[in-house]
Amino acid sequence: MITVSAKQLDGWLVELFWPFVRIGSCFMVAPAFGSVSVPMRVRVILAGAVALLVAPLVAVPDVTPFSAAGVVITIQQVIIGAALGFSLQILFEAVNLGGELLANSMGLSLAFNLDPQNGSSTPVIGQLYTLLVTLIFLVLDGHLALIRTLVTGFHTMPIGTTGLGPNGLWSVVNWGSELFSGALTVALPGVAALLIANLAFGVVSRAAPTLNIFSVGLPVSLVFGLVAIIATLPALESSFIRLLAVALDFLRRLSGA
Repeated sequence: MITVSAKQLDGWLVELFWPFVRIGSCFMVAPAFGSVSVPMRVRVILAGAVALLVAPLVAVPDVTPFSAAGVVITIQQVIIGAALGFSLQILFEAVNLGGELLANSMGLSLAFNLDPQNGSSTPVIGQLYTLLVTLIFLVLDGHLALIRTLVTGFHTMPIGTTGLGPNGLWSVVNWGSELFSGALTVALPGVAALLIANLAFGVVSRAAPTLNIFSVGLPVSLVFGLVAIIATLPALESSFIRLLAVALDFLRRLSGA
């Protein structure tokens, strides 16, 4: 008859629990995994499956999860996983913000739709850009690169009470500047084209004051903006791929790889 002691159960729980906490925290906020369209049960199952595969390769401290040191370790794993997922999610928010800037320039600031990624209402251009970069992220196996970074992080940043530390947390805060630089990179070509169109409307209004520029300018700006979006889609792809490479490199440095 096979007997299992309480000490063995605690050891198995420790080996699986802390990797699951770090991976699950990352999946809750990471792009694609953390989308509201992905049920919570599916996220938990995915995190549990990855943790089950990783657990035999991870060195865990000899601490019970419900002790004071165990609670500190659990909090540190939550912070590490959430920081990794949040740092990658910033890129998608940057693309969404760039789409909002372009929509405001086109006159579509009131055209809102439900964003399936975040579960909130966003301008249609921002939602379009978010869906496109999500597909690019999946096609380029960005989700697999994220999982690989998580697995590697268990060796470069072992499970313990130290965690990211002040320097790691401050680097995540500084990484937030990519939200604005990435949004500017995405929206700059279209906004520049629309700026030229608006300058042309200003010249026309001065040359023909009787022309109702408001009734003519809005449809023309909309059409011109759509043409600019189609023309700048290759630039969006190349910009996002470059930003994704930078983000994955930042995640590796953040996890100590």
